[in-house]
Amino acid sequence: MRQFMAGFYERGYFYIWPLLFTILYYKGSVSVSSSSSPFMQTTNLGTRLLATFAFLPNHEVCLSRLNTIGDLGHTISMASLVFLRSIRKTNKLLSTTYPINTISTYFRSSLCRRAAPPLPSSQPPPVAKKVPFKVSAHGVSWEDSYHWMSNTHDPDFLNYLHHENAYSEAFMTDTRKLQQNLFSEMISRLPNHISTPPERWGPWLYYQYIPEEKEYPILCRKLAIENTNWVKRILNSATIGSSNEQTLLDWNEIAKEHGYVHVGTCRVSPDHHFLAYTIDVTGEERFLLQVKDLRCGTLIPSLQVENVVSLAWAQDSRMLFYTVCDQSQRPYRVQYTTLGSDDSNPVRDTTVYTENDSSFCVDITSTKDGKFVTVYIIDANNLQNGLRKVHNRVSGVQFFLEHHKGFFYILTNDPQKDLMDSDYYLARCRVEDVHLANWQKIIVPSKGSGIHDMDIFNEHLVLYLNKKDSPIICSIKIPIQSNDEKEMGIDDLDPWYFPLPSNSCSVVPGSNHDFMNSVYRVVLSSPVMPDLIVDYDMSTRSFSIVHQEHVLGITSNEADKWTNISDEYFCERKEVISHDGTIIPLTILYSHKAHKGNQSCGIIHGYGSYGEVLDKSWCSERLSLLDRGWVVAFADVRGGGGGGDVAWHKCGSGPHKLNSIYDFVSCGEYLIKEGYVHKEKLSAIGHSAGGFLVSSAINMNSELFRAAILKVPFVDVLNTLLDPSLPLTVLDYEEFGNPEKESDFRSIMKYSPYDNIRRGVCYPAMLVTTSFHDSRVGVWEGAKYVCRVREITCSKCCLSVILKTNMSGGHFGEGGRSGQCEEMAYEYAFLIKVMVS
Repeated sequence: MRQFMAGFYERGYFYIWPLLFTILYYKGSVSVSSSSSPFMQTTNLGTRLLATFAFLPNHEVCLSRLNTIGDLGHTISMASLVFLRSIRKTNKLLSTTYPINTISTYFRSSLCRRAAPPLPSSQPPPVAKKVPFKVSAHGVSWEDSYHWMSNTHDPDFLNYLHHENAYSEAFMTDTRKLQQNLFSEMISRLPNHISTPPERWGPWLYYQYIPEEKEYPILCRKLAIENTNWVKRILNSATIGSSNEQTLLDWNEIAKEHGYVHVGTCRVSPDHHFLAYTIDVTGEERFLLQVKDLRCGTLIPSLQVENVVSLAWAQDSRMLFYTVCDQSQRPYRVQYTTLGSDDSNPVRDTTVYTENDSSFCVDITSTKDGKFVTVYIIDANNLQNGLRKVHNRVSGVQFFLEHHKGFFYILTNDPQKDLMDSDYYLARCRVEDVHLANWQKIIVPSKGSGIHDMDIFNEHLVLYLNKKDSPIICSIKIPIQSNDEKEMGIDDLDPWYFPLPSNSCSVVPGSNHDFMNSVYRVVLSSPVMPDLIVDYDMSTRSFSIVHQEHVLGITSNEADKWTNISDEYFCERKEVISHDGTIIPLTILYSHKAHKGNQSCGIIHGYGSYGEVLDKSWCSERLSLLDRGWVVAFADVRGGGGGGDVAWHKCGSGPHKLNSIYDFVSCGEYLIKEGYVHKEKLSAIGHSAGGFLVSSAINMNSELFRAAILKVPFVDVLNTLLDPSLPLTVLDYEEFGNPEKESDFRSIMKYSPYDNIRRGVCYPAMLVTTSFHDSRVGVWEGAKYVCRVREITCSKCCLSVILKTNMSGGHFGEGGRSGQCEEMAYEYAFLIKVMVS
């Protein structure tokens, strides 16, 4: 299953849907294209959930998923910095005095039209030291006085971050009661009992649940009882925690031991005897592979491998394939280990394949029927046959491969005369002929639609389509009887189109692990519909609702229909014309009762990178803003995946990256012009690469936004891309450009947020968050950005800029269900403080 979502190796979030914990099973697909994000490749190679745990949809959830939240640092005037140079001679890092109102300070602030929140009386914003550092490229030189912060071992930098955290706490002191109220609201909507419906795989039922008063899930299983009503009986019975339940993995125990837990990948062996999984206990996303013998419940002590990303079992359940990372955290090598006869003495570290080109990543998966392992192609029953290549590498071309009864089914965008370059189509060939590449093209998309993904079963093929930016799923009986001389459209094959709610914005597959099954599980969600798990019986062409997330006070427990809250909260999709005439999709959400028209506050979400579709799934915490009259909007700008095809991503990446920024500004202006939001009450939020988008939009039109939240933001774009030794840098050349090339350098110079902050201009209040152990976006990026904003922008406005650093977490933060609520309550309290009070 190919899934267009931000992934493990990209400067973005790795969420499938709000607070979703997933156990992944990779199914067969193979990609030989370069990707700006290795995990875009990893995920595109077909992720499958073995068990899914959807709880407490916070608004962008991670697989490890996942999240961070934080704040920004405060500001000080240019004159103060001059004054501080003399103080630094005494080795003082931070000033403890307020900014001095000299002429230059007055010049930058006297025309300020914004009233800043009162400065905390106990302390001023911190001021970091400046160390001369000259950067040069392509005949251009510039000073980066905060470059020293990239040395995270510098005691001055640690001291600075602690002072920033103290200032953030002081700045937010008057919001403590508001934070508590918001937190109480969010927690009150969560049910006491949170669990996933069981999914059957072989003789077992796999599921997850969060024990009461615990933060994290537990992965469990029970032997299935042969009964046609087993799902409903399991759901309706209070058997969780009973004696016949087997605990496979407890996140809570790992978190208790290490203080932090991030489970990356889990794979149960085909014979159900072993669980292979990867864990990160530092936040640096350097995962350790462990294998647990489920028959006795103990770890195999001799099988622990560091820096592992993806996993795949061979069909004999004895050989385990895995990928390992190089120093830049690029998955570059495939290895395998064979469990010994006593399972305690594995033969380890046999290399299968090494990718030496630093612009490519490798992933290891297996086909749905388990007969092939793919990085190239490996016969899972006869490893002695070695590797077989699917196709030569072609820039921008991808291949996703499945196996069915002697045929490979291949979803690809390999250019064809009668198709657009970005169009995906389905081809087929016999296994022995895959290397010939003269595959039979069997299904092509109809005009105005595209094929985005596929899944395969013993008797059915499932296709994910997109038509007019709306998701469509259908099933087709296989094997397909095709005329060798003519490809067919989907409607020529008697498809069954799955019934979907009219307001559904996101469709995410369940694990669907069983190749022999005829029931396909899907998770549906929208801004006004809590996550809904639906089983589609492809044989009878009927569907049943298995489970819908219960939101206390909002939804009922009726299981025979999907429930939305569109009577209370209105969700509409608008088309916004960008600077060059391109139409940008904008989703707008607000309360019927609380919305105050053009007097309302609003927040606009954006991402716009790596072809990732902006998450618009259900989030119960969001109700705390909607019920206060806020408007919440989602801008599917170019560079993301919201336009429905690959071209949408290309038009907002590389030399076209400015399009993303123009699109976002146009969407913000639309909200004000059309009377959804007051002209001085619009805020914006972006995570990681989304932080790049928002900060760039602020540089382009700072007056448009009253406030912004930048979460672990990628803001020091130029300097980061000039340093290929940093993790992800080389892989990001395709998305942002390679500054070693002069044309790319000139393009990046135009939009790099840190390098384009406007001197003397009023900037919005900002909450910037960073994480000390973040391996995707360096903790210094947000810190440098805050320092420069304080140094050169309006000295009054920048008093409302705070920096909050998580000193123990990574890119995705930490915390379970209550921790997520605490972070969002902090964010919302910041917005209300700077925009409402």
